[in-house]
Amino acid sequence: MKRFLLLAIIIFISHIDSHEFNPAHLIVNEVDTNLNEYEITWMYPYKNIGQRGIVVFPEFCNSDINDPYIEGKYLVDNYLITCEESLRGASIEFYNLSVLTDALITINFYDQDIFESLVNNKNNIVKVPLNNNYLPIAYLNLGISHLFTGIDHILFILGLIFLVKGALNIVKTITAFTIAHSITLAFSVLGYLSLPQSTVEALIALTIIYLAIEIISKKKRLTFTPWSLAFGFGLLHGMGFAGVLREIGIGEGQIIPSLLFFNIGIEVGQLMLIPVFIFIIYFGKKYNFYNYFVNTASFFLGIMGFYWFIDRSIEILI
Repeated sequence: MKRFLLLAIIIFISHIDSHEFNPAHLIVNEVDTNLNEYEITWMYPYKNIGQRGIVVFPEFCNSDINDPYIEGKYLVDNYLITCEESLRGASIEFYNLSVLTDALITINFYDQDIFESLVNNKNNIVKVPLNNNYLPIAYLNLGISHLFTGIDHILFILGLIFLVKGALNIVKTITAFTIAHSITLAFSVLGYLSLPQSTVEALIALTIIYLAIEIISKKKRLTFTPWSLAFGFGLLHGMGFAGVLREIGIGEGQIIPSLLFFNIGIEVGQLMLIPVFIFIIYFGKKYNFYNYFVNTASFFLGIMGFYWFIDRSIEILI
C-alpha cells in the first residue's frame, strides 16, 4: 500500500508540475481613434501543453502579424490591427486555451478608458462594452484562479491548519498569513522588493517540507506560535503571488486597484478552502481515521515539497 501511494504521489506531482499557473494575457492599446488602429500584444505560456492559444478579432479588422519571440515564460506576439470601426461593442474570441490556462484581456482606449476581462476554454468569447468604468474584477477572478491552481500554496494552508487547534487560533493563523503575503505582494509588484522568482519558488517548497516534518513530529519543534510561523512564511509566499502579476504585466495607471482585487481574489479562494479542510479533519476525528489522514497528508506534503525544491533548484543552477 505504501509503495502504491508513493507511486501515485510521484505521478501526481509530475503532472502538477507540468501545469504551472501562467495565465495568458492579451493587451490591446488604441493608438488612433480616427483610423481605429490598435497595438496588440499577445502573451501565451510557451511551456503549455497542447496547441498554442489563438486570438480572433472581428472580421472588420485586418492585421499584420509578426514572428513571435520568447520573453520569460511566454511566447509573445506584437503586431498592429486596423479596424473599420471601433472595438467597443465588438467580440473577441479565443481558441485552443487549455483547461488550466486562463487569458486576461486588457484594452486601453485612447480616451484613458480601460476594459479588462478573463476568459477560459469554456467561456472563450468576450464582448467589449460600449462604455466602461474601470473596475478590475478580472484580477479578482485571476487571484481566485491562482490560488486554486497553485497547489503549493494550497498545501501550505492545509499544513498550517494541521498545526492549529481551535477556531480562534485558525483565524489568527490565516489572518497572519494574509497580512504577511499582502505586504510582500504589494512591495514586490510596486518594485520595492525583488528576488528571482525561481529562488522564491524553491524557498516556498522548503516551507512545505518544514510543515510536513512539523506535522508528523511527535515532539513539536515549534518554539513559537503557529500564527507567527504563518506570518514569517507568508512574507515569502507573497513574493510567489507577485510573480504572476509581474510576468503578465499590469499597466502603470491601474497598479493599485488591480493589486487590491488580485489580493482579494486570493483571500476569497482561501476562505473557500478552509471550511473544506476543517470538515475533512472533523470527519476524520469522528470516524477514527484522523491519525492515518495526518500521516498520509504529512507524507504527501513532504514528498511534493522535496520534488518541487529539487526541480526549482535545478532551474536556479541552469
